[in-house]
Amino acid sequence: MQKVIDNFKDLCKIPHCSYETEQMKEFLVNYSKDKNFIVNIDKAGNIHAIKGNPKLCLQSHYDMVCMGNAPKVDVYEENGYLKAKNSSLGADNGIGIAIMMSAMNQFENLECLFTNNEEVGLMGVNSLEHTIKSGMLLNLDHESDNEIMIGCAGGVDIEATLHYENIKSKGKIYELQAQNFKGGHSGINIINNEKSSIKEMAKFIKQNHGKIIFFEGGERVNSIPKHAKALVCFENEVKSNEWIKCEFKSEKEFEICNQSDKLLDTINSFSHGVRAYDKNLGIVQTSINLATLKMQNNKIEFGLFARSNTLDGLKTIEFETLEFFKTFGYQSKSFNFYPPWEGKPNALSDLVLKALKKVSPEAKISAIHAGLECGIIEKKQKLLCASIGPNIYNPHSTDEHCEIASIEKISKVVFEVLENLN
Repeated sequence: MQKVIDNFKDLCKIPHCSYETEQMKEFLVNYSKDKNFIVNIDKAGNIHAIKGNPKLCLQSHYDMVCMGNAPKVDVYEENGYLKAKNSSLGADNGIGIAIMMSAMNQFENLECLFTNNEEVGLMGVNSLEHTIKSGMLLNLDHESDNEIMIGCAGGVDIEATLHYENIKSKGKIYELQAQNFKGGHSGINIINNEKSSIKEMAKFIKQNHGKIIFFEGGERVNSIPKHAKALVCFENEVKSNEWIKCEFKSEKEFEICNQSDKLLDTINSFSHGVRAYDKNLGIVQTSINLATLKMQNNKIEFGLFARSNTLDGLKTIEFETLEFFKTFGYQSKSFNFYPPWEGKPNALSDLVLKALKKVSPEAKISAIHAGLECGIIEKKQKLLCASIGPNIYNPHSTDEHCEIASIEKISKVVFEVLENLN
């Protein structure tokens, strides 16, 4: 198991933010060739490596969500967890890659698929050109070691824009900074009802009768907003609270956004978070993340990401969100739509469950409120698919950490399944 940890630490030395994955791609191609795998790369940067006559394909994505100081990832171990100093860790999906590297060093009959740019709308797998030779595919991108995923949410990106002009005004100018927000994965962590920096900032400005000069927030479309900042005019003095830090700048004439009130009303009226819950599976069924806000070139831009584990739920929340912004006068559009994976138990999930129960007796088959690439691959190539992974907490944030003992569990399961199939 220590070799898996060492592999992961080596991966952390290589920059691999989404859209900036060339160095990681080169590393994985060379590693695969060194282990005598036949390697092919498609136009999207997906790497297909195969050796012998395999019955199982292992799959992980090699890009990461970069938060804080990332792509500089300074890994350390503390109280049984892998963590990173002031950055996201990239255990999502670096641990999966590290396990695959160990398997490539051990098994003569193995197929591996390393996919690119998963964290930005599953771009790599949506453009996948490789054909999987094995009849089964095990995805290593889950984040709870007592579950086997055979279903996942579909998703859709939504963008809304509104043009504005600047008008002159007078008042007390304050710089506002969001503080103490946790952020997190917009699918997995949405159930925790973590506060949104964008929503809290807008509420603070509205309740104190402020007028916006500048306002931006959020990091990634699939991360709950952690950071936000604004330059705002207030008639009266305002004071910092738990969530918003206020710093007085000056009192003078300046230009405010003529759509300030509409912008605040839009944010404060929008229902960010969980929209529906599946009691049978015990997971969120439908949600939406008000992810990013930008003001540039006299244009307000919102970025949102909707998820649902049912096709009807996804289409409904897409329609309702587009209509919401149109009602407020925005131009809105949706893109990168991919349907949910509504899978069923199969021969692979049964095999994995048998192995997983040896290390996690409470293990179960379930579905996840997040996107999994195997859901897309399964539809395209009619494979038997399942997904497992170690305990990863607060992915897509600077608080991301991964349980070391859990990595050992999942590694054992993967190797046992491969040994049984070989």
